[in-house]
Amino acid sequence: MLKLSLNALLLLFAGIPMLGAAQDLSGDNIRSLDGQVQEIKSDVLSIASELNTLEERLLYPSHTQVALFVSIAPQDEFRLDAVQVEINGELATHHIYSFKELDALQNGGVQKIYTGNLITGDHQLQVTMIGKLKSGKDFNESGSFVFTKGIKPKALGITLAGPGFGSDGIRVGDW
Repeated sequence: MLKLSLNALLLLFAGIPMLGAAQDLSGDNIRSLDGQVQEIKSDVLSIASELNTLEERLLYPSHTQVALFVSIAPQDEFRLDAVQVEINGELATHHIYSFKELDALQNGGVQKIYTGNLITGDHQLQVTMIGKLKSGKDFNESGSFVFTKGIKPKALGITLAGPGFGSDGIRVGDW
């Protein structure tokens, strides 16, 4: 019995270095697996980005593409609550601004508010903004503009300002 116990202890102690090696090996495998997972994640994100670009090219071919960008005039003190844009009498988009979005716009940010397709030629753009003055009084202003869409993609910038900024609270121009 003592001999059997001694043999069992010898086998147990002899297996400890092998067990440590097995743990080291599995630790290396785990690190290798983590690296492979990170590489796969990176590949997936890259593929997703390429798919988004391809989707945009398919949905909005460059010869018909129109993009609208919104910004706020510098040093203008009003709170923009919402913007509505119509193209050729049809609602293109509307957006209600969160505090973070408004803060970004007030600090010089620009928002891509619309991307769509239009045929070449003249088009009517109607922009309405709703907001609050520094005094707390509500205001809204609308502007109507005509722009020409050529063969190339068209990018228009819409700059918004509160009353008192000048005669044009809403300005539209090429980007």
